[in-house]
Amino acid sequence: MGTNWAGNVVFSTETVHRPKSITEVQETTAAAGNLRVLGSGHSFNRLADTAGAQLSLADLPRTIEIAPDRTTVRVDGGLRYGDLAPVLAEAGLAVHNLASLPHISVAGAVATATHGSGVRNGNLATAVSGLEIVRADGELVTLTRADSDLAGAVVGLGALGVVTALTLDVSPAFELRQYVYENLPATAIAGALDEILADGYSVSLFTRWTGPGVDQVWIKRHDPMPAGDFHGATPAAGPRHPVPGMPAENCTEQGGVPGPWHARLPHFRMEFTPSSGEELQSEWHVPLTSARDAIAAVGELRERVAAVLQVCEIRTIAADDLWLSPNHGRDSLALHFTWIADTEAVLPVVADLERALAPFEARPHWGKIFTANPADLHAAYPRFADFAALAARFDPAGKFRNEYLNALLGKA
Repeated sequence: MGTNWAGNVVFSTETVHRPKSITEVQETTAAAGNLRVLGSGHSFNRLADTAGAQLSLADLPRTIEIAPDRTTVRVDGGLRYGDLAPVLAEAGLAVHNLASLPHISVAGAVATATHGSGVRNGNLATAVSGLEIVRADGELVTLTRADSDLAGAVVGLGALGVVTALTLDVSPAFELRQYVYENLPATAIAGALDEILADGYSVSLFTRWTGPGVDQVWIKRHDPMPAGDFHGATPAAGPRHPVPGMPAENCTEQGGVPGPWHARLPHFRMEFTPSSGEELQSEWHVPLTSARDAIAAVGELRERVAAVLQVCEIRTIAADDLWLSPNHGRDSLALHFTWIADTEAVLPVVADLERALAPFEARPHWGKIFTANPADLHAAYPRFADFAALAARFDPAGKFRNEYLNALLGKA
């Protein structure tokens, strides 16, 4: 049987369909019983699992169609960001942001509201202006921003159907410089956090929670940084990897060297495996207005967290109007935890963090490990009932449901 990227989830089926055309997707979908779509496997829970069959879009013809007005690009549902980015760059275009690693599929990243960083940058799903979806009966439907359903369908968790193509907003290409600083003191976090998080197109703080400060600050920006320290943090003496012990050559170029957007926005290079996969991941999004208090709440659990942690990344995402986006209606701070590969040891700490972050109305990343109950998740999203109704309308018999979605949405 197959597994997800990290290997912590063994899928419950040995049946994986690999259609080579949209017609085959439609025929396979119409004939299937329960069906879940596989992306790049970078979810850490059972979102993609099923006892029925899985469907991979990896064998579809690769599609990258730039609109004549150069404001959008249409891509197939199996395309990865790392394959899209160089084509756009060659055409002098860019998407607004990328996740930490470019190895993930566009459709899978969008469906789970995966994100990059930046106080003015929405998550990757906010770039979607159109979706083409094969419904349970095999019908192919297209949604655009003229359709009120699009805001509900974009972060769709695979509950509506098979996303065979997406249309993304694009803009003129741009260059960025990447800088890494080390040992940001706790006094800077307390006194200048807003300024620090806004001092670049994209800013990430990395900490192992072994002390009150931050181990590394990664800043991606258009203009050169002033020489010297950064809020008490010192410039790194050479290339760095955010996870201790991992090779820095896996990471995108640092040291302020200007380069194209797609070679700076991710932390990791497409040509390298970002890590061994020996990890688990969790992430929670809190209102940016609660950033200091949320960081302090995690700090109260520092010893518990550090005992099972590889690294924690702290970054920002702009508000949006997508129904199941963790950033719906609020600018957000994301607290991302890369854990050791020990589920039994990690889950109690995950539960502790959920309790600590509950006062800040934390919303988990849909593709990571969390233990929040469905009632709490429903309450966290003002449009949750609307999404459940949309899923029931698109898939009334529950063909795309699995244990994960039945717990979340109720059985169809």
